Amino acid sequence: QVQLVASGGGSVQAGGSLRLSCTASGYKPTRSCMAWFRQAPGKEREGVASIYSDGTTTYADSVKGRLTISMDSAANTLYLEMNRLQPEDTANYFCAASPPFSAPSTCNYRNYGDMRYWGQGTQVTVSS
Repeated sequence: QVQLVASGGGSVQAGGSLRLSCTASGYKPTRSCMAWFRQAPGKEREGVASIYSDGTTTYADSVKGRLTISMDSAANTLYLEMNRLQPEDTANYFCAASPPFSAPSTCNYRNYGDMRYWGQGTQVTVSS
């Protein structure tokens, strides 16, 4: 019943910007965690950023200061504002969400296990 649809990916030059969106249906971010993960060809999945329903965020060191996660509860939409993109940011980006009433302490960009709902990937390609 819960569906997450990611969009906004594309191809940009190094230093460019993109804004990813993840629209959720059948889901309300009530005391819950939403996050972005990514996977590049030949590499393992890695966490990018997370946001709890109270606005608390966490980021991977590699993206801190360049990528910003946010959530529009009215629109049931998760965002990832991506600035100063680098070739190493090239990956398929996935959005995910935890069940409602999850503990704030579990909301971390590295926490894959507590994510119950996953969207399809949206590709981001950064060329040098």
